[in-house]
Amino acid sequence: MQTRTLPLAVVASIALVVSITEHLPAGGPKKDELKPRRAWGIENRVPWTTSQVRGTPDPPDPYTTENAFPHLKFEEPLAMSIVPGTNRLAVAERGGKVWTFDNDAKTTKKELLVDVGRTVYGMVVHPNFTDNGYIFVSSVLDPKETSPTGSRLSRFQVDRSKGGFAADPKTEEVFLIWPSGGHNGGGLRFGPDGFLYLSTGDGSGIADEFHTGQDLGDLLGSILRIDVDHPSDGRPYGIPADNPFVKTAGARPEIFSFGHRQLWRFSFDSQTGQMWGGEVGQDLWEMIYHIQKGGNYGWSVMEGSHPFRPERKHGPGQFVAPLIEHNHNDFRSITGGYVYHGKRLAELRGAYVYGDYDMGRIWSLRYENGKVREHRELADTQIRIVDIGQDSQGEIYFVDFATGILHQLVAAPPASAQQAKFPHQLSETGLFASTKDHAPAPGVVPYSVNAQLYSDNAVKDRFVALPGDSKIEFDAVTYPQPAPGSTPGWRFPDNTVLVKTFSLEMEKGNPASLRRLETRILHHQRMPGNDDEYGAQVWRGYTYLWNDEQTDAELLPAAGLNRKYTIRDASSPGGTREQTWHFPSRAECTLCHTMAAKYVLGVNTLQMNKDHDYGDAIANQLETFDHLGLFTEPLPSHPATLPRLVDYHDASVNLDARVRSYLHANCSHCHRKWGGGNAEFQMLATLPLAQTGTLGVKPGQGQFGLNDPRLLVPGHPERSLIHHRMTLPELGRMPHVASNVVDQPAIELVEEWIRQMHE
Repeated sequence: MQTRTLPLAVVASIALVVSITEHLPAGGPKKDELKPRRAWGIENRVPWTTSQVRGTPDPPDPYTTENAFPHLKFEEPLAMSIVPGTNRLAVAERGGKVWTFDNDAKTTKKELLVDVGRTVYGMVVHPNFTDNGYIFVSSVLDPKETSPTGSRLSRFQVDRSKGGFAADPKTEEVFLIWPSGGHNGGGLRFGPDGFLYLSTGDGSGIADEFHTGQDLGDLLGSILRIDVDHPSDGRPYGIPADNPFVKTAGARPEIFSFGHRQLWRFSFDSQTGQMWGGEVGQDLWEMIYHIQKGGNYGWSVMEGSHPFRPERKHGPGQFVAPLIEHNHNDFRSITGGYVYHGKRLAELRGAYVYGDYDMGRIWSLRYENGKVREHRELADTQIRIVDIGQDSQGEIYFVDFATGILHQLVAAPPASAQQAKFPHQLSETGLFASTKDHAPAPGVVPYSVNAQLYSDNAVKDRFVALPGDSKIEFDAVTYPQPAPGSTPGWRFPDNTVLVKTFSLEMEKGNPASLRRLETRILHHQRMPGNDDEYGAQVWRGYTYLWNDEQTDAELLPAAGLNRKYTIRDASSPGGTREQTWHFPSRAECTLCHTMAAKYVLGVNTLQMNKDHDYGDAIANQLETFDHLGLFTEPLPSHPATLPRLVDYHDASVNLDARVRSYLHANCSHCHRKWGGGNAEFQMLATLPLAQTGTLGVKPGQGQFGLNDPRLLVPGHPERSLIHHRMTLPELGRMPHVASNVVDQPAIELVEEWIRQMHE
C-alpha cells in the first residue's frame, strides 16, 4: 500500500479511468503466471438457445403507468397542487421554480408561476386563489446546512387583476421559520376547515439525534395547523382556537400532531375530510397513518408499532398505531397519496392510493369500520414517486422526480401465458449445462468486473446470456441527462439474463470450504415504445437458494429471506461465529439497479474493460465481446483507450484510484444525480474529487456524535463522515443495503486515503 502524501489538488485531478497500459489489468495475470494471453478469450460465438426465463412468476399487477401530459416535462419536480377556481395544475421544482398549466393531456405549454430562487420542499395554492392570488411555498435556504432558521413557509401573490398566472418574487412574505437539517418536511395542504397544514421533519439525519419527536416545545417532528387568513398577536397568521395544545404549558400552539420522523406527503379525503399521511421510517418500517388532532405518532420512542428508543421520554397521549406498515424489503421511502374519487378508474373509487420513492411501487388500501379491508399492490414501476397530486375531478397523478414526468395509472395488459411456466428451479432456467457443476450452458458467457460490490466476503461467479444471435448496443444509454460524471450504459436485447452466484467460505481462509448460497438473475424485458432517448428499462430480479447438497437451487418467494450460517473462524471465541445472510426481496433489487445507474451495475465499460481468465487463456473482455460479435457495432476504439475502474484490492495501483473505484462500485449507484440517495454528494469515480460535493461539506443527515464533522476532511478520517459511517455495525452504516458485515479492509483503505490528503 502506498504511503506517499499527495497534495489535495493532485488527488482531485488524478484520472480514475486509468489506461490499461499503465498498470497490470485489474484481475489479470501476475508476472509469474504462465497462462498465455490472447487477443480474445472465446474463439466463436455459440447462440444461447436454451433459455426458459420468460415472463414472471408473480401474479400480474392490475395497473401500469403512462405519461399523463406527454408534452410536458419538469426539472426535478417535488410537489403538485390544483389551482382552485381554474382548470389548472401547479408543479414545484426542487430548484425553486413553480409552474402552472392547463389540466389537459394535449397541453404543450407551462407558465412560470414564480421562481423562489432556493430549494423548494412543498407548495400549495390558496383555496380562494381566484380572488387573492396567493400561493404558499415551503423552502430551505441551504439544504447542505443545519440552521435554526433554514426552513421557511412563504406566501407569494399573483396580481389577479391582470388575469395572468405569474407572481413577482418580491411579493414574498415569510410566515414561519423552523430549523433545517436532515429531515425538513415541508408538505403543505389546505384542510376542509380552510386552515393551512404544514409537516416538519425531526430535523436530524439519524435516530432523532436532537430528541425533537416527542418535544412539544419546538416545531420539529410535527404537523402544524395555522390560519393564514386571520393574522393575530403580531404574527402573519392566527392560531385556530381548537388547536390541541394551545393551553399546554411550554407547547407550541401551532402543533396539530407530533411524534413524526418525516411525514412525506399527507392529504384530506375530499368526501369525508379524513386526514391521511405517509411516514418515512428509519430502520425497518414505512407507515400509513390516519392523522388525528393531538395525535402522538411515537417517534422516536417507536418506529411505527415497534419499539425504537423505548427509554426516551414520552410526550403526552397514547401512541397512535399505523393503519399499514411496510417493511424495508418492500418499501424504503414512502410517499403518501390520496383517497381516489375520480371517474377514470371505477374499481379504485374510495381506495387510498400511495407509493414509494425508492421502489417505485404503488399500493392501495380500503379502510372501513375501523379496519383495513383490502390492501394490494397496484403497479410495480420504475419511477421515483416524490409526490402524488389530485385534480379537482379526483384523478390522481404520480410526480416522477427523476424523469420530470407526471404519470397516471392505466389498466395493465393481460398476463402472459409464460407466467405459469417460469422456472422454479435453477436447473430449469436453461442457464446451466450442469447445475450441480455450475457449468454454463452453451452461449452463456462468463465475465468478471474491475471493482466488486462488497457482499459480506462472498465470492461471485458471473455470466451474461444473450438470446440467440441478439446483440448489445455499446454505450448507448445516456438518459437521464444532464448528470455530471455519469457514463453511458449498455442497451441490452430483449430477454437478456445476467447471472451472479454467491459463495461463502464455511471456514475462513479455506477456499475448499466454499459453499454456494444463492444465484441471482436479472431478467430484461424491453419496454414497448421505448425510444433511444428515454432510458427506462424493465429488469426483474430473482433469487434462487442453493440446497444443502449443492445440486440445485430453488426460486425464493418475492419477500426474500434471512438465514444464519455457522462459519469456522479461528479468530472468533470458540472457533466459530454466526453470519446472517440476507437473500434480497424482488423489490429490493430496484434500490441499486436504478435508472440513474443505467440499471446494470457490473456489465458496462468501466467494469468490463479488464482481462478475464477464460480457463485456458487470459484476454480482455471488451475485445472478446467485440470478436464474438456481441455488439451491434465494432468498438469505437481499442480498450486501452477506453475508461475503466481498477481493482481496489491491488496494492500496486495508485491509492486514489483504488479508493475512488471502491466508492464508485459500492456507493455511486445511489450517490449520483437522480440516484436516490438523499444526501447531495456524488461518489462517481469519473468526477474529479473537488466536484463530488464532499470536501469540507457539512453532513446533511446528522453528525453521528463526531466533533464538527464534514463528509471528507483531508488528513482527518476521525472527522470524515463517509469513513465513519462505513465503520458502524448497524444503525446508520453505509452502504445501508446488501450487507451485514463491516468491510474492514475497505475501512482501512479509505482511512489511509483520507490521512494522505492535505490542503
